[in-house]
Amino acid sequence: MPVVSMETCPSCKVIARFLFILGFGVKEHFQIVTQHNRLRSRVSPMAANMQKMEWSEGLAALAQERAASCSLDTGLQEHGPGYVGWNTHQAGHGEASFTKVIDSWFLEGRDYIYQGGHCRRNSTCHHYTQLVWATSSLVGCAKRAACGTVGSLWDLFVCAYSPGGNWEVNGRSVVPYKAGVYCSFCTSLMSGCFRLWDHIGGLCETPRNPCRMSCGQHGHLNVSSCQCHCFPGFTGRFCQVRCSVRCVHGRYREEECSCQCNVGYGGAQCAEKLQFPYHSCDLQIDGECFMVSPEAETYYTAKLHCQEKGGVLAQIHNQKVQDILAFYLSQLETTNEVTDHDFETRNFWIGLTYKTLRDAFRWDTGETPSFTSFAFGQPDNLGFGNCVEMQAASAFNWNDQRCKTRNRYICQFGPEHIAVWERGR
Repeated sequence: MPVVSMETCPSCKVIARFLFILGFGVKEHFQIVTQHNRLRSRVSPMAANMQKMEWSEGLAALAQERAASCSLDTGLQEHGPGYVGWNTHQAGHGEASFTKVIDSWFLEGRDYIYQGGHCRRNSTCHHYTQLVWATSSLVGCAKRAACGTVGSLWDLFVCAYSPGGNWEVNGRSVVPYKAGVYCSFCTSLMSGCFRLWDHIGGLCETPRNPCRMSCGQHGHLNVSSCQCHCFPGFTGRFCQVRCSVRCVHGRYREEECSCQCNVGYGGAQCAEKLQFPYHSCDLQIDGECFMVSPEAETYYTAKLHCQEKGGVLAQIHNQKVQDILAFYLSQLETTNEVTDHDFETRNFWIGLTYKTLRDAFRWDTGETPSFTSFAFGQPDNLGFGNCVEMQAASAFNWNDQRCKTRNRYICQFGPEHIAVWERGR
């Protein structure tokens, strides 16, 4: 019986082109990448800078091209920034799978001495070192079935890696990764740490969500600005507040998800008609009335308390008001006019908050501040400290603070409120 080879059978070449050079579908891509990442997480000693691998169609095409040649030659390697690393394996036709082949590459690690950066004598480790090369983050593989001649057929498995590994410096092999606690040497571009239940260590990855935050079901995260864009009817930094406010005697402010009450009305929905005179002012400055609370509250609770009285959290529009309030508050520190002795009660909320959608501070009435008095180095918590306080440690200049902090607060009532009080006497 004559021997049939690829050279003597042109039709066999066609068959090989369409049947024997095997690229892979999505399922196979996933299996190969998952196996690579699982094994890369299991190196010993543990890797501090091991990057998560992703599938590359471009590298898969290169692997198919190389597999088509049925050659184990490494001459297709490219040098320079686009250097591609290769792992190849020859097995009897139908005797191996890619899973077994990749496992065999990893098992070479038993003969690799990390401390010395070399392989034991008469052993092969270069497949292992490329498989676990920390900065190789892309992989593409292919298989050529039935290389050789009838009666002596074999399969070729090929994986291409980028950036390639297995470098040498002055005749010494570079170790494939840095040893240490997993993800402790990740770069700024790969600041995420990928770890699955079957991983021993973690892998550095480009985080899908570099902002490390979620807008839940009621908003969309703008990754470039790390800000939530809330759907209609929701507000808050994480779109966690449902707006279901009906303003009976006032104007609904969608951005604040709250009511701004008409003169003479208060409460969360501006439904309560206020009885006057309601209280006496602690300070009157240019016709405006200021009242300082003896108790400490979170920002939005303080805002609600001022609204219940028919006012707003204080708005400071010029240096005169700032100076007078700062002096008055400094004098309070020597009195006993405090009913809540929390640690944070030396500072006072005013009605200024940072609006992430506008990337700017706004008064609670919606106005852009024409005057500010932030302390040196402030604000410094944009997006995290969204509410503004007058800070005792900074001579009552302003500081941005977490809104859940409990501070005392200053309510303000305009001339229109005072006029109503006067008529009610």
